[in-house]
Amino acid sequence: MSNLSLAVRDSTTMLRRNLLHARRYPSMTLNLLLTPIMLLLLFVYIFGDVMSAGIGGGGADRSDYIAYIVPGLLLMTIGSTVIGAAISVSMDMNEGLIARFRTMAVYRGSVLVGHVVGSVLQVLASLVLVGAVAVAMGFRSTDATALEWLAAFGLLALFTLALTWIAVGMGMASPNPEAASN
Repeated sequence: MSNLSLAVRDSTTMLRRNLLHARRYPSMTLNLLLTPIMLLLLFVYIFGDVMSAGIGGGGADRSDYIAYIVPGLLLMTIGSTVIGAAISVSMDMNEGLIARFRTMAVYRGSVLVGHVVGSVLQVLASLVLVGAVAVAMGFRSTDATALEWLAAFGLLALFTLALTWIAVGMGMASPNPEAASN
């Protein structure tokens, strides 16, 4: 087998490890998925009438406010979910898992690639879920085509990928998981 195929195989194994980890701890996964939805419901239904008064000179309705709040909430979702990757990498570093993998015939970057891909998949699932709830609440686009929405989703995925690599670097540099979460 070539070096590339071995690296892909090892990275896939580490991705499977991270996804099994997420399945073993459903409270963390549910927290990542449900917190943005709760924030969306809170900001639209509890604070929505008061907050939408400042949009468009005070005459905005709920659909204008939802169109205003959803993009920011999607970016908050990315930021809050990516923190989990920094914490996971820091835990792996502190528990000695990385040192154990160094003694094995494993591609050196596979642990990090597994963390990154797993985190990106969790973020994308969370973004799809938040987007579906936002559409159910009345979020509509009158100007964008389906291709433009796919481009926007791809841009969010690339932003997530970049932010996840930054978080992984911070997780590697932090002395403990508590510092990585900050």
